[in-house]
Formats: sequence, C-alpha cells, structure tokens
Amino acid sequence: MALQAGGRVEGQTLSDADWAEAEASDAVFVGCLIEDVRFADTVLQGARFERCRLIRCRFAHADLREAVFEDCQFFDPAAQRGAAFAFSRLDSARFARCDLTHAKFEGSELYDVRFEVCNLTGASFARSSFARTFGRKVERIAAEFLDCNLGLADLSEARLAGARLARSRLREADISNADLEGADLTGVDLFGAIVDGAKLAGADLRGAEVSGLDLRRLGAYHDLKITADQQFRLLDAMGIDVQPE
Repeated sequence: MALQAGGRVEGQTLSDADWAEAEASDAVFVGCLIEDVRFADTVLQGARFERCRLIRCRFAHADLREAVFEDCQFFDPAAQRGAAFAFSRLDSARFARCDLTHAKFEGSELYDVRFEVCNLTGASFARSSFARTFGRKVERIAAEFLDCNLGLADLSEARLAGARLARSRLREADISNADLEGADLTGVDLFGAIVDGAKLAGADLRGAEVSGLDLRRLGAYHDLKITADQQFRLLDAMGIDVQPE
C-alpha cells in the first residue's frame, strides 16, 4: 500500500511494508494494525494516528513534526520490544494515552514534545535533544511529560531545564547528570531514582515522593522548592535524625 499526503486509512492491517522516503504529511490512520513497518526518511509531518497498534516499527530519520498519536500501542509484549525512533524529528509531536514501554528515542529532536498519560516504562532518550536554537545565541528547551509512567526510564544527561514532568512516576529511573533546573516536578515519584549529578536547582518538588533522595548526590539543588513535611524525609535520607522538640 502506498502512503499519500492527506490520505485516510481506517481499520486496515499493514504488515512488512517499506515506506522509506514516502510522503504522507497530514495523513490519518484510525484503528489500524501496523506491524514490522520501516519508516526511513518518511515524511509524516502533521500525521494523526488514533487507536492504532504500531508493533515492531522503526522510525529512522523520519519527519514526525507535529504528529499526533492518541491511544496507540507501540509495545510488543510477546517480543518485549518497543518502537524505535532513531535520528527522527518529533518537534511539537503529541502522544496521549500511548503505551511506549521500552521505546528508544535515539539522537532524535524532541523540542516541544508532549507526552500525556503515557506508559514510558524503560524508555530511553539517549542523545536526544529537547532544545531548539533561535537565531545565533538563543536556545530554548521545551518538553512535557504529564501523568506519565517513566519507571526505569533512561533520562541520564537529558537537558530538561524548565520542562514539565508533573505527577509523573520516575521510580528507579536514571536521571543522573540530567539538567532539570527550574523544572516542574510537582507530585512526581522519585523513589529509587538514580540522581547522581542531577541538577535540580530551582525545581519545584512540592508534593513529590522524595523518600531516599539524598541531596548530597545532586549536582545542584539551591532554591529547590519543597513543602514543610518533605524536609523531614530529605533530612532522613541524608542520615540526619530529626527529633521532636
């Protein structure tokens, strides 16, 4: 089956297709099973996927700017494999209520990406960028992970200053050496997270699960925002025995 820009595909099974270099901007896929498909240099800018299963698919150098994925399944439980996004453009892409377990975002452009109520367990963001340069000197970072499960995810060395991760679960996630300065971390669960060298200066951690978070392991934490009841858990994690007056 050939992809077409602006086309609509509904309720079809699409397997083992090679859509390399296909042009399918603004295409719409509804209720489709898409298996073992190779999206290499494929243009899917502005495309929309609703209630689709994209199993064992690989997006390599694909253009997914402003693409929308709603209620989509990317994880293959039989093979324990997720989708691969390698060196792809996902600027302003939107993922809502998607299963992206074990997804690999490698060397991809993710400026202004939004994940909402997504399962990103074990997902990896190696060498991906959430930044964009405007002009010669102005760089901005934008990303949202809202109400997502990021347990065991690899966000090490990610540059997410000012990003929004509110109410997301980061249990045992690797955020070592990540830059989360000024980030919205309200209500996040950081239990067991690897935080060595992470920069949380100015981040908002109010309402977050911070048991076991040793501030001494962080790269920066000045102006960190917490509530009064959280201070006791942070002090306990540092080995300080807080006694009642």
